Amino acid sequence: MRSLARICLLSRISRAPVEVGDVDLSQIATASAAEFKLAATARDVRVEIAPSLKTRGDPRLLRLVFDNLLDNAFKFTAGRSPAHIEIGETLEDGRQAFFVRDNGAGFDGRYVHKLFGAFQRLHDVRDYPGTGIGLATVQRIVSRHGGRVWAQGEPDRGATFTFTLSGEGTTARPPVPPERAA
Repeated sequence: MRSLARICLLSRISRAPVEVGDVDLSQIATASAAEFKLAATARDVRVEIAPSLKTRGDPRLLRLVFDNLLDNAFKFTAGRSPAHIEIGETLEDGRQAFFVRDNGAGFDGRYVHKLFGAFQRLHDVRDYPGTGIGLATVQRIVSRHGGRVWAQGEPDRGATFTFTLSGEGTTARPPVPPERAA
């Protein structure tokens, strides 16, 4: 039943109007991360969220982006202690970009093209349960905002999911070196 609900959500996201306004992504990420940390109290999970992540977009939809990206980050760092999850911003081709980086299971980069398709999985469902809809949802929302999303990862070395939005209204700070997530 959970899969059907997620499919319906993905369909609604495709049709719902995007209500653009000023958005504090640090606040959205903090609220989302707090819910995941509450559910993972037995784990040592360290979440670092850059302050003042500002953009323009639909706050309701951008909350779903962070809910899905953080769901994956918490899920795929389950075997790490401590688990590290970082949320920040960088510049990508001169544009503001946001990222969620973790030190979890990672993935083989040869299969990155499968990540954002509905029901596409790179890990066994017995090891990492889920519906296979989360990243497809992220891709759909980011696309509806005129942006793009991509991922980088390495098996057992973590993953970074980065996205841009067309409505950014601030200038990003200098890029954050990927070594900080290791």
